[in-house]
Amino acid sequence: MAEDPIAQGEAAALTRRFEETAQKNDREFGIVKSDLTALRLQVGNLDQKLDNFIDETRSKFDRLDQKIDRNQAQIIELLSQLVGKNPDAS
Repeated sequence: MAEDPIAQGEAAALTRRFEETAQKNDREFGIVKSDLTALRLQVGNLDQKLDNFIDETRSKFDRLDQKIDRNQAQIIELLSQLVGKNPDAS
């Protein structure tokens, strides 16, 4: 029994469309994979920058806290010196 030429043509056309779609999907998957890799690198860089920013901010707050402590100590020392002094006496 001979094969039906129309059926063979349809099967060939479907096979070509399937293969073209598979190639297109492979290319698109490659693009998405590449974009995902780039995104991971960017997230890693942002994470590192954020860590550095947090460390710098902590350091600044520590220095500010030390400065506040010194200023409070000076204020307490000056107030302690004024205790018992006559405000009208110069």
